[in-house]
Amino acid sequence: MLAVNQPSRLASPVVELRQYTLKPGQRETLIALFDREFVETQEATGMTVIGQFRDLDRPDMFVWLRGFEDMEARKDALSAFYGGPVWAAHRDAANATMIDSDDVLLLKPAWRGAEFDLSGLLRSTAAEAETMSDESRLPGFVEISIHHLQPGTEAGFAERFQAEAAPLLAANSARLLGAFISEHAENTFPRLPVRAAENVFVIVTGFDNVDVYADHQAALAASPAWQADRETMTAVSTKPLETLRLTPTSRSLLR
Repeated sequence: MLAVNQPSRLASPVVELRQYTLKPGQRETLIALFDREFVETQEATGMTVIGQFRDLDRPDMFVWLRGFEDMEARKDALSAFYGGPVWAAHRDAANATMIDSDDVLLLKPAWRGAEFDLSGLLRSTAAEAETMSDESRLPGFVEISIHHLQPGTEAGFAERFQAEAAPLLAANSARLLGAFISEHAENTFPRLPVRAAENVFVIVTGFDNVDVYADHQAALAASPAWQADRETMTAVSTKPLETLRLTPTSRSLLR
């Protein structure tokens, strides 16, 4: 029996994209602990655990997303969780798997309606997740693209992406799951640092499987319109594009 995420809602006006560098061979240990102990217990404080992922290209990286209603709600939820009994009981085990957990981008929707829509999505229970074999892991594939932008170009970048690039993605088997820009509000929970100086546009797309994704990439590479859009996007970038190729853990909502 799958458990329905409660409450079903758009998630969220504030999003953290978290990338953890782990000690060699420790990713499955952290995923098992996270999916068993840190999903419902974080959501009980008012945040939303949006998605947890294995990085296909970096075997010692764990990538996840969580959302909040606003910056004050973020402060309250993080204070409650990291000051509570569950984190106190399991933090040593979690921290023992990690080399670095400070690679965090604080984000907000790039336009109205660009946030994640988790309405009606299902999550397996922790007990069900523990019994899943590699063959029964969740299907699906998620790509997160991180564009590092020149200051002041975010609005124009987002407008052009929504009008021109998003339809090209949809026409080539991609589901646009969310689009975000940097949230530059003061970090309301400084105990957990964020990459405050970054100025990014983040695109999250979903695919049925890796084969569909490969076909999608080939189609875009052959598209003059997409290449023109890429040139325009690159012109206002300050760093090379970061691309995260991810598969969901068995308890990820986003997939």
